[in-house]
Amino acid sequence: MTMKKVTYRQAINEALFEEMERDPKVVLFGEDVGTYGGVFKVTDGLKKKFGNERVFDTPIAEAALMGAATGAAVAGLRPVVEIMFMDWIGIAMDQLVNQTSMIPYIWEGIKVPLVLRTQGGSGSKGSCQHTKSLEAWIYHVPGIVVAMPSTPYDAKGLLKSAIRNDNPVAFIEHKMLYPTEGEIPEGEYTVPLGRASVKREGKDVTVVALSKMVVESLKAAKELEDEGISVEVVDPVTIKPLDMDTIAESVKKTNRVVVVNEAFRTGAVASDLTAQIQERCFDDLDGPILRVTAPDVQVPYSPALEQFWLPGKDKIKQAVLECMKR
Repeated sequence: MTMKKVTYRQAINEALFEEMERDPKVVLFGEDVGTYGGVFKVTDGLKKKFGNERVFDTPIAEAALMGAATGAAVAGLRPVVEIMFMDWIGIAMDQLVNQTSMIPYIWEGIKVPLVLRTQGGSGSKGSCQHTKSLEAWIYHVPGIVVAMPSTPYDAKGLLKSAIRNDNPVAFIEHKMLYPTEGEIPEGEYTVPLGRASVKREGKDVTVVALSKMVVESLKAAKELEDEGISVEVVDPVTIKPLDMDTIAESVKKTNRVVVVNEAFRTGAVASDLTAQIQERCFDDLDGPILRVTAPDVQVPYSPALEQFWLPGKDKIKQAVLECMKR
């Protein structure tokens, strides 16, 4: 299969373009997604191609966006709704938690095939109003698929699968991944929801990392290789449903685990992953599971403090080295 190099941003744009071209029921709306092409230019060109009826801008009203998307999905469309910054997801949570996720459970046969696109993550000097990682809020709610791709390949293939899925999907992008590059096939492909990916094979320690922390973990693994430590990096890709089989297979091989999640430490997805690995793999572990997360402090505005606050390559290396000592 012929491959081409694209950015994470371009991969998502291609997925949206191809799915809207394939299925006239797919519509896209949100803040600045139309004329401006999205604040990160992810939806650039889509309004020109598909027109105002299928790609349109909305007021800054996240609760209304989520309610409109839910109603549109129940009525037979496949809406892709964008909430520009994940920090504002709280305004939409009433609709998401008490309507979107519950309708298929309460009313037999009613489907809610919508995709909520949003982005989180720090590193852009956006202060605490534009840089939080709040995936744990959505992850906690039954009935919502949660995807967090780390590569252009996964981003495109997974978004196509999400749009075709009959369940609500929260598709969480990372703003600092948009310019990163990777190879994707020239032709049609999808990435299944609920399947993890081993991004690097190793034999000494398993690092389970989410979103941009996969990139940081791969950097750490490369440097640790020079120190004689072989790190396996597992990317869940979809955190709900979680592919525990792939993770457990890795843990069985390495017997040591570090979980990396760019989110506040208390109640993070990393905490639940740690619990699930402990339950499933207790007899395979040679020591405690270690977590690398952000501290329980709001994201600083100062660039120097933000970098100090962020989990990244160096903190992952420290955790792996600590794990090897135990």
